[in-house]
Amino acid sequence: LANLSEGALASLPTPCYLLDEAQLRRNGEILLGVQQRTGCKILLAQKAFSNFDLYPLLAPCLAGTEASGLYESRLGKEELPEKENHVFCAAYRVDEFNELLDYADHIVFNSPAQLAKFGPAPKAKAAGKSVGLRINPERSTQEGHAIYDPCAPGSRLGTTRAQWDAALAKQPGLAALLDGLHFHTLCEQDADALAVTLDAVEEKFGDLLPGLKWLNFGGGHHITRPGYDLATLEACIARMQEKYGVQVYLEPGEAWALNAGYLVTTVLDTLQN
Repeated sequence: LANLSEGALASLPTPCYLLDEAQLRRNGEILLGVQQRTGCKILLAQKAFSNFDLYPLLAPCLAGTEASGLYESRLGKEELPEKENHVFCAAYRVDEFNELLDYADHIVFNSPAQLAKFGPAPKAKAAGKSVGLRINPERSTQEGHAIYDPCAPGSRLGTTRAQWDAALAKQPGLAALLDGLHFHTLCEQDADALAVTLDAVEEKFGDLLPGLKWLNFGGGHHITRPGYDLATLEACIARMQEKYGVQVYLEPGEAWALNAGYLVTTVLDTLQN
């Protein structure tokens, strides 16, 4: 914004959102660097940034898109058709699921019941999709906003180990459906919170990981914020990939667009009282 002349700013129709392509590119380069140094794959969580006319700018830096439903998955497929297309939804609709299979290649379920309903043939597995389960490691790292904390008491986002074991006792075949596990417990946090969460993931679900293909660390990682601890993040990624032989995914949203947008307004009047 500081690089714009006063005349250029004055010519903008206001109010308007002004996007900073240079900052978007810098964010993308940071995220690309993490991928190159660790071998992880970083997705764009579209619910945080879906300005698809700028997807070509980010495309060289991202592995794919993350969607929270049918239409975000379609957006990723249409605008970035060569990239991976992941989707997580707390519950899928029967009338939308077949169309979703046209777009997504990774589908994550929130509960054993959803996995049992949509995972087996003739649904996700029969369509060649990579199937995952969102887990709840039951380790809170957030303070001050429990409403956003998927590990808060009573949370219904993600399956606890007790819930998984109970479901498996009734339907042993569920385990064979899984290609990966997904957790999303952070919110604008640093890598120290991720390290604490990974300890809980290993404690609760570590015995499942050797037989899986991937582990998704979810979003909430403030990777492009000045001062973010990249070394700890990369150590966490390396630890899980080397120990369990899984492909690690991350799906930040805000990190792609952090500090890359401004609301430009015009002062029409002032009144002192």
